[in-house]
Amino acid sequence: MRWLIGVELARYRTAAGLSLSEVSAEVGMSKAKLGHMETGRQQQATDDIARLLTVYGAAQRDIDRLTSLTGRADDATWWGPWAQVVPDWLRTFVGLEGLAQQEFVFEPLVVPGLLQTEDYTRAVTAGTPRVRPDHGERFVGFRMARVQLLTERRNPLRLHAVIAEAALRLRVGTTELHRAQLLHLVEMARLPNVTIQVIRPEDGLHTALTGQFVVLDFENARSIGYSELHDGAVYAQDPEQVHAYGVTADTLQRVALGPDKSAELIASMAEAM
Repeated sequence: MRWLIGVELARYRTAAGLSLSEVSAEVGMSKAKLGHMETGRQQQATDDIARLLTVYGAAQRDIDRLTSLTGRADDATWWGPWAQVVPDWLRTFVGLEGLAQQEFVFEPLVVPGLLQTEDYTRAVTAGTPRVRPDHGERFVGFRMARVQLLTERRNPLRLHAVIAEAALRLRVGTTELHRAQLLHLVEMARLPNVTIQVIRPEDGLHTALTGQFVVLDFENARSIGYSELHDGAVYAQDPEQVHAYGVTADTLQRVALGPDKSAELIASMAEAM
């Protein structure tokens, strides 16, 4: 959450046309402190946030919105036991994911992480150079703890996943493992907070031409777009960029099979195995 608050502070400062040096002179904070607040490296105090946003000309409702986030700045550190096996860029994502109300994910290659079985996760982890062999089991444990966001919170994360048919047909592990993963998707789709759609080649063109991406929506902060690279990630924070992600998500939902037909397709694929 510190990172998210910092992004918001930087956005308001930029919109006000102020440099860090100008803000430092105006409010009497060091440039280094302001920079650390914007990167999330330093805890942002409520009073400091309010002072800065006032200087930036933010509306009172936005000041109230951001200061309300400070009490939750460290809420998402559930991943602490796995800090040594999870890269920084992924820790940032799962921290934000733990604070989100809703997540949209498009996956063209594999089953989305939140919907994977433990055996599927283990097989995928074993096949990637991202995870050291001696960290494999701990990384699987981290992935499984992340799944609890859907099932074990008072207000569980609302997940809408669009999965390419090719990802469902990708051979991961044994036939039994593959079939169990498909049946798990059917079960997860029955949860009231989970929506799963499948998009097939015959369903037509869509605009998600650059691959996997996620949009996270928050109660008191602007939405964030996210996409993974080979060994890192890109976070979209600019409103226009995030809007573009949202338009693409809407297109995918329109083109893909509806949730009921998607569940029927997944079940038929499992039965055929």
